[in-house]
Amino acid sequence: MPKYMLQASYTQSGLQGLLKEGGTSRRKMVENLVSGVGGQLEAFYYAFGDDDLYIIVDLPDDAAAASASLVVGASGAVTLKTTVLVTPETIDEAVKRTVDYRPPGT
Repeated sequence: MPKYMLQASYTQSGLQGLLKEGGTSRRKMVENLVSGVGGQLEAFYYAFGDDDLYIIVDLPDDAAAASASLVVGASGAVTLKTTVLVTPETIDEAVKRTVDYRPPGT
């Protein structure tokens, strides 16, 4: 199953909700969201810095990732960045493939 890293930042309204509900209830909500699209939550961490949350999930496919991202983004409570994570084995497979490419100007 493909693995994704989600980086989230709360908006003002999202922070107000977090202050009201607490952190563990939000983790449970994310677990429910992820399992609802056929996936599994691997890691969920709050952080200091540019992003408030770092989440790693296993999801069935890009459509599941997109559907979750659309619903979360439409809420207006958080901004979300989704990164597809690639295994070392996938890189091994990729470097064995031949790709026809010419850099610009050469």
